[in-house]
Amino acid sequence: MSNEPEIPIALTIAGSDSGGGAGIQADLKTFSALGVYGASVITALTAQNTQGVTGIHDTPPDFITAQIDAVFDDLDIKAVKIGMVSQPDAIAAIVKGLTRWKPAHVVLDPVMVASSGDKLLAPDAIDLLRTQLIPCVQIITPNLPEAAALLDVPVAASEAEVEAQGRKLLTLGCQAVLIKGGHGQGPESTDYLVTADSALRLSAPRIRTENTHGTGCTLSSAVAAGLAKGQSREDAVRIAKAYVSAAIAAADRLRVGKGHGPVHHFHAFENSRGR
Repeated sequence: MSNEPEIPIALTIAGSDSGGGAGIQADLKTFSALGVYGASVITALTAQNTQGVTGIHDTPPDFITAQIDAVFDDLDIKAVKIGMVSQPDAIAAIVKGLTRWKPAHVVLDPVMVASSGDKLLAPDAIDLLRTQLIPCVQIITPNLPEAAALLDVPVAASEAEVEAQGRKLLTLGCQAVLIKGGHGQGPESTDYLVTADSALRLSAPRIRTENTHGTGCTLSSAVAAGLAKGQSREDAVRIAKAYVSAAIAAADRLRVGKGHGPVHHFHAFENSRGR
């Protein structure tokens, strides 16, 4: 038997992006870049590229269940990231799976709209997201519009409003809320990690680029990767923020597609080769 330590394993439960920039593909790239083995449960197939989404084919809920059980029955899952779950039946299957297997760390990215503006969540699924799925997870990572949509309120326009919305989201049953500030204005992109007893402000220079496809998926999966490696919640969020900021800064070097291109998940490896 090998004396090598076991690699930490994280699971992504999300939709497939045929263009490779977001969803399952972005999550697995992020896990690999951060030294975590990635497993996957595919909730939907999307026909999309850097210019938009042209079709969604949902995975039958019983097959979502089969994927969840197959992965947990064999692999030592340290953390789970949940992304696109567009239908109520899919949410129900995931909730039952989480209840059955009880993973220690679950990060939910409440994906409602793609970077291109295409809606990815059925309206009747939003209430189930609030009432059934969020109480099963430890951290949710909405952007400013998603946080407002979950609460059915206007988008926060000040730091005080962001913190207030974060605290209101905590009442839905999660332990922490990471509200992403990428949709905000100003020279800095500021995220807010809100818990019952603290509010942490995380800022990075706002980078001017059109290539931001998959940033939300990447951040949430980076947080899950950190938790899978045993990092504290705060450290996992800080390291994930730094990783995503660097991936956005390097995005223009990829030149992928004609629309909103992906971030550069493997920027650190490119730099190590001296390119």
